[in-house]
Amino acid sequence: MQIFSWMIKVFFVGLLMLLAAGCTVTTREVGSDEKVIYDEGYHFSDKKAIVDAMVTSLLSKHPLLRTTDRPVLIIYGIANRTSEHISTSAMTDDMRQALLTSGRVRFVNKIQRENIERENSYQYAGNVAAETRIQKARQIGAKYMLTGTLRSMEKKQPRQFRLKKKTLMYYSLNMELTDIQTGLIEWADSAEVVREASKPFMGW
Repeated sequence: MQIFSWMIKVFFVGLLMLLAAGCTVTTREVGSDEKVIYDEGYHFSDKKAIVDAMVTSLLSKHPLLRTTDRPVLIIYGIANRTSEHISTSAMTDDMRQALLTSGRVRFVNKIQRENIERENSYQYAGNVAAETRIQKARQIGAKYMLTGTLRSMEKKQPRQFRLKKKTLMYYSLNMELTDIQTGLIEWADSAEVVREASKPFMGW
């Protein structure tokens, strides 16, 4: 009887130690190139893969492949058609930075247009010496417009008796480069992320 009681105590002590270890908070540095995936959803590493694919495609295909005049682009954003809160502006910011770094294109700063207009008005309101004021109507117009759409689809296994349930997530980013003067789509491509997760019915 004493041995049985002792075994129960050892079991509960071991269980408490296991729970305590599981509740310990740990942190570590994660590299921007490191793939860290916790579930089937969208992750920061997906953004990098998608951005790299789109930039490579843009620079290696017509009309930017053989251009020598550094055409001017404007980004009108990526429409988020998923059910998740995904920052598509982070994608376009990274694309713009990578494309600018390539030295092959230039960008109109659409986000700062109101501030540019405000500064223009300030300079012509008599606050700035005439010889140092910017010249009006000298901004460069964009030749191409870069746009895109992000979509997702989720598929779950039908309800059946099983120890694990599987979920399949599909993300697709479609992008287009449109010639503003002609309205023609000069480039289009897509990048996909497909991920399957298998989860036990019980757990935490």
